[in-house]
Amino acid sequence: MKTVRLRSTIFAAASLFVFLPIAISASVLAATPAKSQPASAMANGMRISPLRSDITIAAGSSGKVDVSVTNVTKSTVSLRPIENDFVASGEAGEPALILDSNSYAPSHSLKRFMVPLSPFTVAPGQTQTVSVNIIVPKTAQAGGYFGALRFAPTSLNGPAGSGAAVGESVGSLILLTIPGPTVEQLTLTNFDVQQNGGTATNFRTPSNLALLLRFQDKGNLQEAPFGQIYVQKGNKVLYTYNFNGNSPKDEVLPDSARRWIIPLKNIGKFGKYTVGATFTYGTKGQSIDITKTVWIIPMVIIMSIAGGVVILIAIGVGLYMFLKSYKRKILRSSRRRY
Repeated sequence: MKTVRLRSTIFAAASLFVFLPIAISASVLAATPAKSQPASAMANGMRISPLRSDITIAAGSSGKVDVSVTNVTKSTVSLRPIENDFVASGEAGEPALILDSNSYAPSHSLKRFMVPLSPFTVAPGQTQTVSVNIIVPKTAQAGGYFGALRFAPTSLNGPAGSGAAVGESVGSLILLTIPGPTVEQLTLTNFDVQQNGGTATNFRTPSNLALLLRFQDKGNLQEAPFGQIYVQKGNKVLYTYNFNGNSPKDEVLPDSARRWIIPLKNIGKFGKYTVGATFTYGTKGQSIDITKTVWIIPMVIIMSIAGGVVILIAIGVGLYMFLKSYKRKILRSSRRRY
C-alpha cells in the first residue's frame, strides 16, 4: 500500500486548483511517483489539503490517498465524500467534473477504482484525515487515470454522490499512473507569434507580442511539457523564459489539448528576430525543437520605402520620357540636315 500525505498551506488564487464554489478549476496535473502537492482550498467553512495527489499503482495492486478536511467554523459539520471522474474542459487546463453518480469518464476513469467512503463528522477547529482506497484490477491497462474526491455537507438536499451540493463542496484531484507499456504522443500543433490575439510573421511595433503554444496529447498518459523559450536577434539572445518550470507542472490530459500564452519581451522596434524553444516531455525525455522568424517593421519605414519606390519609378518614367523626346529631336535634326 502506498500512502500520499502532505501538510496544508493556505490556498492561493494562482494555485493549480480552484475550490468548487467557483467550479473545480485546475491547471491540471503533474505526474510522478506517489506524491501530493502542499496546497489547500477552503469553502463553506471547510479547508481541504492537498488539492492534488499523484500516485503510481501497478495493475493488480492497491494504494491509498490521504486527504485532510479541516472545519474552520464553530459548529460540528457532517460531510459525505463524493467520488467523481473528470475530463478536460476546453483547452485552458480546467477539469470538468462528471457529477452524475451513475456516469463515468469515457476513458481514463479513476472513479471505477475508488472505494466509496462513508459520511463522517468534523468537530469545530478539528481536522479529519480520510483515506480513499484505490484498487486497480489486474486487467487495467497501463496509462493515466484521474478523478476527484469531493466533500459536501450531508444536510444539503440531493442524494449522496448526486452532485447537488457541488456549489458548497471542496475537492481534491487524484492522478493515478499505472506503469507498463504506455503511449506517449505529444504534438506541438501551434507555435504562433501574436499581437493582441492576431497571428502574423511581421508587425509594426513590438508592443503586446506573445507566443501561443498548443500541445495535443494523443497518447494514454498525461504529459507535462517544459523547456526554455528564447528571443534572438542575430547571435544575441535578448530574452529567455522558463516554460512550465513551476511545481507541480501543468499537464496535458490524454485525448485533449492545452494552450498557453507566453508574453515576449525585449524585442526592439526594428529588425529580424528569431523566436525559438526546446521542449522536453515524457518518461524518456522526448524533445521538441522549433524556431520561427518574425519581423518588426515600423509603419514609418514602410511608408519611407514605399515613397522611395514611388520616387524611383517617377524618376525612371521621367528619364524614359526625356530620352524618348531627345531621340525624336535628334531624328528631326538629322532629317533637316539631309
